[in-house]
Amino acid sequence: MKEIKAYKVLLFVAGVLLILAPLVIFTPEGGWNIAGMKINFLNLEKFNHPKKQESADISAIIGDIDTSMTMIDDPLMTHKNGSNGNLGAPNGGHLNEDASTELQMNDAGKANLHAFFSTLESVASEKQKISILHYGDSQIEGDRMTSYIRQRIQDQFGGYGPGLIPATNVYSTISFKQRYSENFKRFTCFGGESLKSRKYGVMASAARFTKEFDIDSTFILDTIKEQTGWIEISPSGSAYDRARTYNNVTMHYNSCNYPVKVKVFQNGTLIHEEMLKQDGKQNTLKLNFGSTPGTLKYEFTGKVSPNICAFGLEGDYGVQVTNIGMRGSSGTIWGKMNQETLGSMYAKLNTKMVIMQFGGNSVPSFTDSSSVRNYASYFKGQIARVKSLNPGAMIVVIGPSDMSKFNEGIYETYPLLSYCVDKMKEVTINSGGAFWNLYAAMGGRNSMPSWVEKGLAGKDYIHFSNGGAKIASQLFYDALIAEFAKWKKQ
Repeated sequence: MKEIKAYKVLLFVAGVLLILAPLVIFTPEGGWNIAGMKINFLNLEKFNHPKKQESADISAIIGDIDTSMTMIDDPLMTHKNGSNGNLGAPNGGHLNEDASTELQMNDAGKANLHAFFSTLESVASEKQKISILHYGDSQIEGDRMTSYIRQRIQDQFGGYGPGLIPATNVYSTISFKQRYSENFKRFTCFGGESLKSRKYGVMASAARFTKEFDIDSTFILDTIKEQTGWIEISPSGSAYDRARTYNNVTMHYNSCNYPVKVKVFQNGTLIHEEMLKQDGKQNTLKLNFGSTPGTLKYEFTGKVSPNICAFGLEGDYGVQVTNIGMRGSSGTIWGKMNQETLGSMYAKLNTKMVIMQFGGNSVPSFTDSSSVRNYASYFKGQIARVKSLNPGAMIVVIGPSDMSKFNEGIYETYPLLSYCVDKMKEVTINSGGAFWNLYAAMGGRNSMPSWVEKGLAGKDYIHFSNGGAKIASQLFYDALIAEFAKWKKQ
């Protein structure tokens, strides 16, 4: 190989710099637009004065927050004792009126929240069961934020189990274990393959072990081959103790119009078998156990699968808090589901609060203020639809977290994020709901780089780490319990 002289390398570099220098000097602020393509170079001003990374100071936020779980001895948490109808009692604890953040609402929203508190306070003493459904995008995926909020609420007010889990889970989660046969396929209304019937139920997803047939079409049942599919569910050792303790398991299903037999095995032993109801309606199959059942396997045999919407893993009474993470969703999904099926399931679950945590997936696509207002208007319609399906349920909206965009060598908050938060707050409050400002709670503009630096968020500058999710969840719980404590004093 011929050796290249050093002076030739220097001459080449100098030549490149001479060519680039005019581009740096004369590049306009916004770059050039050539044939519809935006071409930009580092201009002289930016070369001489590069942007510096700005990071909000979050030391006070993370320094004052207590995410420890001080548990009170409770024999029902050991998984060994039969419940005798008493698996659900709360531990209780101190109620603090002070919080670093607050729920924002008008008088109508406060009245709705107080009605929820009245139910929440009595649910354990009256041995009733209510549901809180936490919808969100990938920020809550895997039960990260919900799991912590659930543990806090159940410990204070009663309840066990993770609540509803999807029929087939495709994301890793800390709160349960699940396996299923290869012929079980997941359908969703927020991405991927959808159901023609739109009968997903409250989790916006369902699973089938055969393809979906149109019952109005002409097909000959005798020509269809019988199939067997199975779903296996187990408690998770990494879950919080309240989530991994349950003794009631309920399967929610619909669209069963043809014979389907189900066998249920507990730790390998057949304990139950029956034919599912063939009325096509929203139905349940309930099993009760003396203690946490271990591994349950549901084996289905039939020619046409029903829609398996979810499994409920619960105690005898108390608050059931369900995680419904929808990767990629903007929260505009309620009109994409069969309203009768959805309303029926909401009622069966005795849904008293719906948490809607969205906005993050829309922020990167905003181009101007009008696009933000359009999204907020559409989101307001979603709130209205949820309220129409749950007339007595409290609506709580958690706005998007801070999110950073990489720009000119630094990470900075998306330009229209704070405006999106403001508009979401506006439509939530005007709708009689309560708004919690996660963006402000975590430190506001350019706080995400600080969370990343401290290991509380991922390198995508969008999603919390498990540790960060704990802190964010505690901030929300503090805001909720502060309102409850103030209500108690009235």
